[in-house]
Amino acid sequence: MGKIITIQCLLFLGFLGFGQEIEEGVLWDPNLRLTWADFKGKVPPAAVPAATTASGISYTYSANLMHHEVELDYEVNAYFYPNESWYKPQVCDENTLSHEQLHFDIAELFARKMRERLDQTSFSDNVKAEIRKIYQEILQELQDYQEQYDWETNFSRNRKKQMEWNQKIAKALQTVE
Repeated sequence: MGKIITIQCLLFLGFLGFGQEIEEGVLWDPNLRLTWADFKGKVPPAAVPAATTASGISYTYSANLMHHEVELDYEVNAYFYPNESWYKPQVCDENTLSHEQLHFDIAELFARKMRERLDQTSFSDNVKAEIRKIYQEILQELQDYQEQYDWETNFSRNRKKQMEWNQKIAKALQTVE
């Protein structure tokens, strides 16, 4: 007789790092582009950045363990969280919005990387811990990548670098399923 495990986990990245979120998110879609109307969060009183995109990766899975063979069924998605995302209208423009959209697109890129890792992994009886480890590694890579993106583009102010990142992520989304 097999053992079936079903787990759902959700973490989101906002400007300040990791956090647990209950809010229903907006699923990433290649045809969906964010607008400022999607940013419904309240600007924190001492906020330094012009805008914050709360986005992240969610996963669910079920594993059927049969004679130490693992049959894994999973779903990994990137989400945008409107009520945790905000902007300062007086300092934001379309370039800023494009920068924030790319944060969401980067979350999707790392959701795809996680799916790829899950596809390539042979799991043991300890599937729950193994998936959690992959998830934590992907989240760390995602956070580091988001920080590199902000640093290199100077939070969208370096327009040349912003254009380079736009092209880099568009290309990556075409190549990583």
